[in-house]
Amino acid sequence: MAGGITWHYVLKFIITGDAAVGKSSLLIRLTDQRFLANPDPTLGVEFGSKLIEIPEEGKIVKLQCWDTAGTESFRSITRSYYRGAAGCLLVYDVTSRNSFTNARSWLADVREHADPHLTCILVGNKADLVSDPAGEGGTGSGHGRHREVTTEEAEIWAKEEGLLFVEASAKSGQNVQLAFEQASRDILDKIKRGVFEDDRSPGVKLSKPSTNPLALEQTATRSTCCSS
Repeated sequence: MAGGITWHYVLKFIITGDAAVGKSSLLIRLTDQRFLANPDPTLGVEFGSKLIEIPEEGKIVKLQCWDTAGTESFRSITRSYYRGAAGCLLVYDVTSRNSFTNARSWLADVREHADPHLTCILVGNKADLVSDPAGEGGTGSGHGRHREVTTEEAEIWAKEEGLLFVEASAKSGQNVQLAFEQASRDILDKIKRGVFEDDRSPGVKLSKPSTNPLALEQTATRSTCCSS
């Protein structure tokens, strides 16, 4: 593979929300293209990275994603990772009203501790468990799960709070990469408008040219970090 710029920007993302909404599963789906049915609870923070292309911008970006624990006991640890993030996936479970209600608290936390210009996308995970992706309520199709948050309600709240929004499924892969792409496009637009400054905003790093022919092959990594 020819040398040159392997990616144009490194963007720092955080993934936040209640425990068991599927944050780790979304990260594994993004980085490894697989579904882990019963991931261990995240202790502190886990890390993954992924190269994605935004063709209309002519840019390749490297996402550095920090998957944060959803339990109160780790909140002080996870807050430290909010600082300097350019993007945030705020995740809830479409079959859990409580996780959607608690998203308000997570958003307040992010806004208190993260960059004020951060791009946040609200992600309704586990859309595969319900038969009505349009958000009409009702029962799941053979899964025995009820939708507790309609698409319309989540869209309205996201718009009120200035959030992007998508429903996704870590299990099927539906809209998982799209969520990161939408947020990345918004961040790139902010860079163009000067909201984020190249190399002066902690969550946005401008890439330097690389001559490493293997760099583009190394598109995804994942590791566990900081459990105490």
